[in-house]
Amino acid sequence: MPLIEHVSIQGFRAARDVELRPGPLCALVGESSSGKSTVLSAIWALLEASAPVPTGEDVSHGHTRVHVEAVSGDRTLFLDARPPATLNLNREGGPPTLYFPAKLRATSLLAPTDGRAERAVGAVRSAHTVDGGLTLVRSIAALAEARVRGLVILIEEPELYLSPPAQRHLHHLLRALSTRGRNQVFYSTHSPVFLAVDQLDELVLARHDDGTGTTLVQPEALTQRKAFRMLAEFDSERAEIFLARAVVLVEGRTEKIALPFVFRALGFDPDQEAITIVDCGGKGNISLFAEICNACGIPYVVLHDRDAPRGRQPAE
Repeated sequence: MPLIEHVSIQGFRAARDVELRPGPLCALVGESSSGKSTVLSAIWALLEASAPVPTGEDVSHGHTRVHVEAVSGDRTLFLDARPPATLNLNREGGPPTLYFPAKLRATSLLAPTDGRAERAVGAVRSAHTVDGGLTLVRSIAALAEARVRGLVILIEEPELYLSPPAQRHLHHLLRALSTRGRNQVFYSTHSPVFLAVDQLDELVLARHDDGTGTTLVQPEALTQRKAFRMLAEFDSERAEIFLARAVVLVEGRTEKIALPFVFRALGFDPDQEAITIVDCGGKGNISLFAEICNACGIPYVVLHDRDAPRGRQPAE
């Protein structure tokens, strides 16, 4: 069972009313300012005694309090704050937590901890180098080698300062730490390298608008057959659909090369608009990509040719 089975966040920054059911590994993806870091910060504030308590500036517009609650086994942990006067919390029996914020990547790497994960903190400190990205890789490797158990690990943007091969290596380490190490790993990312597309239920898509604040979309797990097709058809370039505002699904390379010229002729830059053009590798794969977009609530358009001479019905 995951260490944290359910999280609810009310009134904390952009997370006005958010529910999350994480597994052993949870990848938060979405545009900048969509609320990914807010979710990580709320979990940290709930679990870690050394985390700063919410202030008046953290309370969502229109709310009077912050309430964060998590279910861990037979325990319900909660933080309830009405800044500046009232703070009620119960984190007794909650798992120890390590938080790696992006802003500390080039310096100390690890946010303050209350000492319950002393062995894990020692492993992280011993791996410290002058390279912030490399330090994170070595720290996660050190945690795996130390065979730490029962930790909640929170990481903002693990891809920072890392080359694509180093990102892939770190992703493998995080997966090993969560599955074989019996820890729970949450991270926010803008890199398709950190998305295991065949494990769709590990992805949490963060969306934001001014009316509702942050909302989270958690797709259902794929069947074994569809998971294999995803693994076969999705590379890191195609996995950009999970990071896009909208997607154009096309048959092949010709359309993928041609469409940016069409956008520019119409006065638009697809990259600036966060629109991803996806080469589906043939008409037979378009339905798979469309199904994934539907499951994740990603807007899309399908563009394909008729595969038939003029005057005849198009191929089915």
